[in-house]
Amino acid sequence: MKLLYKLYILTILLLGSFFSLAQNPAISGKVTDAETKKPLTGVSIYVKGKIYGTVSDAQGNFNLNISPPATLVISMIGYKRVEIAASTSPMNLSMQPSSEELDQVVISASRIEENILRSPVSIEKMDIRAIQQSPSANYFDGLVNLKSLDMVTSSLTYKQINTRGFNSTGNSRFLQLVDGVDNQPSGLGFAMGNLFGPHDIDVESVELIPGAASALYGPIAFNGMLNTRTKNPFIYQGLSVQTKFGINHIGDGTGLGAKPMGDYAIRYAKAFNNRFAFKLNTSYLTGTDWYANNYTDIDPNTPEANRGPNNPGRNALNIYGDEVAKTIDKIGRVSRTGYEEKDLATYGVYSLKLNGALHYRITDNLEAIYQANFNQGTAQYTGSSRFVINDFRFIQHRLELKGSNFYIRAYSNQELSTNSYNTRSLGQLINRTWVRDLNGNVVSPDKADATWFDRYTAAFNGTINGVSGQNNSLARAFADQGRLLPGSTEFEQAKDKLIQTRGLSGAGILSNCSLKHIEGLYDFSQYLKVFNLQVGGNYRKYYLDTEGTLFDDKGKNLTNEEYGAFAQVSKDLLNKKLKVTFSGRYDKNENFDGRFTPRASAVFSPSDQHHFRASYQTGFRNPTIGDQYIKLNVGPIIILGGAPVNAAGTNAYENSYTAASVGAFGSAFGADLAKGVPFPQAVENNKNKLKKSNVPFIKSEKVQSFEIGYKGLLSPQVLFDVNYYYSQYTDFLINTVVIRPNSNVTSPDGSINTQAATDILTGGTQAFQLYTNAADKVSIQGISAGLTLSLPKNYRLNGNATWIDFNLMNADPNNIPAFNTPTWKTNLTLSNSNVAKNLGFSLAWHWQTAFDWYGTFNELRPGLVPAYSLIDAQISLKVPALKSVIKLGASNLTNQYITQAYGSPAVGGLYYVSLNFDELLR
Repeated sequence: MKLLYKLYILTILLLGSFFSLAQNPAISGKVTDAETKKPLTGVSIYVKGKIYGTVSDAQGNFNLNISPPATLVISMIGYKRVEIAASTSPMNLSMQPSSEELDQVVISASRIEENILRSPVSIEKMDIRAIQQSPSANYFDGLVNLKSLDMVTSSLTYKQINTRGFNSTGNSRFLQLVDGVDNQPSGLGFAMGNLFGPHDIDVESVELIPGAASALYGPIAFNGMLNTRTKNPFIYQGLSVQTKFGINHIGDGTGLGAKPMGDYAIRYAKAFNNRFAFKLNTSYLTGTDWYANNYTDIDPNTPEANRGPNNPGRNALNIYGDEVAKTIDKIGRVSRTGYEEKDLATYGVYSLKLNGALHYRITDNLEAIYQANFNQGTAQYTGSSRFVINDFRFIQHRLELKGSNFYIRAYSNQELSTNSYNTRSLGQLINRTWVRDLNGNVVSPDKADATWFDRYTAAFNGTINGVSGQNNSLARAFADQGRLLPGSTEFEQAKDKLIQTRGLSGAGILSNCSLKHIEGLYDFSQYLKVFNLQVGGNYRKYYLDTEGTLFDDKGKNLTNEEYGAFAQVSKDLLNKKLKVTFSGRYDKNENFDGRFTPRASAVFSPSDQHHFRASYQTGFRNPTIGDQYIKLNVGPIIILGGAPVNAAGTNAYENSYTAASVGAFGSAFGADLAKGVPFPQAVENNKNKLKKSNVPFIKSEKVQSFEIGYKGLLSPQVLFDVNYYYSQYTDFLINTVVIRPNSNVTSPDGSINTQAATDILTGGTQAFQLYTNAADKVSIQGISAGLTLSLPKNYRLNGNATWIDFNLMNADPNNIPAFNTPTWKTNLTLSNSNVAKNLGFSLAWHWQTAFDWYGTFNELRPGLVPAYSLIDAQISLKVPALKSVIKLGASNLTNQYITQAYGSPAVGGLYYVSLNFDELLR
């Protein structure tokens, strides 16, 4: 927060200096539609070959503080691009309507501006008009209507996105950039979806690359990349205000009633003398989170037919503490009484976003930018447990120097988590604070579980006066005497204490991790006559600080460094009908061998309307910081990250047996001992059943992908896009369990060491869960197709469908991450921004097939995500005199409660009304 205050003060001081420099612009004019003669709002006007420009206002007027000679480039989606010499007299410019896709420009596909039709790889774009007209509650939710994209909801304030399979609720295989800045908190190792980042009010465009983009963007862009660009304060000036009020939880079955949601945002931007500009953004969203209240009994040790609310060993999906269970002799399996998630979680969620940026144009071709972002929020995250990301702070700084053909960018990400916690651990730990022995005395937490089962056993067996035996309900009630009841003072005190306690004795999570990053790019194309060339590189350093609660970093300066460089060459051939591009990138992390990832593509354009593309792409993903550096002793096992430096001294990778062979040895030894074989002889008889583990240290995951596609205008009103891809993956990151004895696992002659075998039987061992890679190979293939129709009277219809197929090939399923992706998904959007005077609407339909979700929350056992369809809708009324838009909308209009990941909450309808004032005081 102190940084933001300093930024505001600096802005005020700079304003005082630059007001004196303000002068009347030298270039002014008005832009109109050539057919209707009506003024055009939001037309981009910039100086060719320079870095500055502006946009037309609500009356089509524009001003630029430049002096001729200069060439102006005038562009707007849906109109033909115009280049014209600047004039000091008022310029009256008219634009001819054309297919909106013909001149649409993207940057992310090749890291340079290019026509979207000639992109060498599949790319989707949501422009500013699509953002404004989206029927979804916000622009991020509206991304679900893009081809190939999957969205998973863990919380009202946290949705995760992915493309092309191997989906998860915390996706470390997908890169999210905002103004070129990686939006991941470094300790988490993945971007938190929509919890952190820009508000709709400041978003100009979003570009999506489905599939590997590592050749240009490095290891995180393994499955794809989302690039969000915010509004430049030179171009988008004035005061913008958005107020949105909504309700959710209508008819959710809980009886708690509908809940309000509020979303409020203010943006102000101002430019002076075409040299200095600033912008300030503030937004705050608050509401009641979706409830995770699936109480299905998932206990794997109870036959499915016997599961349910009356099962003594019940383990309900969203009840925590009942995972602690025991099979009692002559009684059967019994679990402890757990707590529902609603009693443990923080369902009052919010997202606060503060942003400020200063832009200074040093020359006509050189601009300096400083930007600061402060984010704080609360969300639920479904991982191995349900985690409350509570009051989580995420602070970013960006400093950039850019010209028309280069940029140098440095940024830092800092996270601060002091109130976050694990709800499953919290439920189990509260259950260990109140258990009484048979004399009525509260026992210590380490004895609580065993004592509870003793009480249950005694009551069930009829040895407790006043309690009838052979009755599970009465036995449970007796064992639960003294149980802390949700909502009671004692319960809340225990809950708060355990949240503030970190490590194995508490549920709290601490992270103060950060990263620093610097990168640059230079486009040499203007100096070369034969081909185009771009060269770039980056350096990144992670700083880990969890005070020993997650990493072995207490009292240490634990860091991790990586760097990368790339080059891209492109050439137009056959009279610019064929464009070939070759890209190559080298990346090196201090813990892994260097990786070279090439990409080659060709785009054949027999005409301006038809474009055929083919590409070969490679990608890789380095293990996350957690995969490398976790060192967590959870009692019976140590979870150990796979970086060699992290495992040093543990001897776990070098000197251990496979867990399966230890089990086989123990069983065979026990059988011999039962037959009367002496202990030493039983060890010698069976020690050769032990197998030395051969677990390599972790390395990067890899993918190779081939893609062909077509994108073109079948007529001026019909755009068609289709692509087919085939990808092969290998070296997926997995976990394996080994047993390390105190003695050497083998003797000098290579045989199994008898003393090490004896260690197993006498308790001289330590179990480890190690991170490593599987050599198994799998493949996916898929087809995506989209159709856009420009219909009469300004109607527009967009439709797309995606089919994806996963082939396990000969791989061991235990060695492959869960695919977690529907086979089919489709989207259909009908819109008209001017169906009547100043009245518009849009209607979006999404459908996808059912699939099994595998996740660590359910210990990698399948849970069905049923097929579902959703409808989003909005109607909007423009009030030009007030520069405002009133929108009435609904996300999930029919209020179906759907689940997108097993264990995550069911999501219902969200109904809202918003009032937007745009570019006031311009």
